[in-house]
Amino acid sequence: MSKVVAVVAGVVTHGGKILIGQRKRNDWHGLKWEFPGGKIEPGESPELALARELREEVGIDASIGDMLQRYQFSYNERPPVELLFYSVTQFTGVPVNYEFEQILWAEPQRLPDYDFLDGDKDFILWLAANHNS
Repeated sequence: MSKVVAVVAGVVTHGGKILIGQRKRNDWHGLKWEFPGGKIEPGESPELALARELREEVGIDASIGDMLQRYQFSYNERPPVELLFYSVTQFTGVPVNYEFEQILWAEPQRLPDYDFLDGDKDFILWLAANHNS
């Protein structure tokens, strides 16, 4: 049995919009959209991992808020992934693209229009329906 990989994702909001990133074209699942975040390293809490990933990927110092959703998803060719989605409503700095093909601020209700990673799709539908800022 393969070990489940834990991945954190930040729902960074500003002015009623949400920050999303498009994976680089040569990456695994290239050009799919996702939320900034990444794998939790040994010894890190999910919140510390997300704060680190947000600094590395988009150059912001974030205050990590509540967990919005958590579930497991299996991509056919890989071990299952445990996805942890957190709210990020406070941050300092202006997001800069360090890791993606492109980043942009999207309106919550438009998120389903983007070609997100399959593992994010249930969360996207929930977020688009439940976002009220």
